[in-house]
Amino acid sequence: MKNISSIISGHKTLREKIVEVLRDAIIRQKIRPGERITELEVAERFGISRTPIREAFRQLESEGFLTIMPRKGAVVSSIEEKDIRDFYEIKGVLEGYAARQAVERMTEKDITRLEEFNREIKLCAERQDVSGMTRAHNAFHELILETCGNRKIQQVVSGLVRQFLRFRFYVASLVHVEDILREHVDIVAAIRSGDGARAEACMKMNAQLGLEVLLKEFTGGIRN
Repeated sequence: MKNISSIISGHKTLREKIVEVLRDAIIRQKIRPGERITELEVAERFGISRTPIREAFRQLESEGFLTIMPRKGAVVSSIEEKDIRDFYEIKGVLEGYAARQAVERMTEKDITRLEEFNREIKLCAERQDVSGMTRAHNAFHELILETCGNRKIQQVVSGLVRQFLRFRFYVASLVHVEDILREHVDIVAAIRSGDGARAEACMKMNAQLGLEVLLKEFTGGIRN
């Protein structure tokens, strides 16, 4: 019998497969902001018609990855400095609130998982595995969102983070792992002690770190 992943993969539409490939390429900076992606180029790569490609482009536009321009086609969306500031401001407020609420709901098993994610971040950093480090970092934050008891906050933050994954991946490769782990350890300690206010403050400081690192890189290189 096929395993579940192969079953799911087998039921993906052409649009979904194209979206995954292009989204991943944008996140990993293989296609950079301002670069053009043509339907013809994608059609030749996949050996398919343009219909599912147009559908994929529309989905990626709705997620903030592409901008569809008249007579020019699809261009990887650029993000301005204000977009970055706005993103981290919203992220800090919502994730901070989520952390405060999660204090009341997290079990010892949940806290242990947070600590495991931190260990995974450290191991991946030692192996220079930026992708693994990013996944563990995301999982740490997602677990807090999942246990906060507010599904709307989880949906809003997840939607925002999806658009900024390409920059979160970039930040993870730049930030000293000690900085990430120190703040994550503080968050876990606050949750374990039942200090909701402290957990919220630590989460906001974590967002501020991401903002500062990304803005430093943004002003130095991403604009170019």
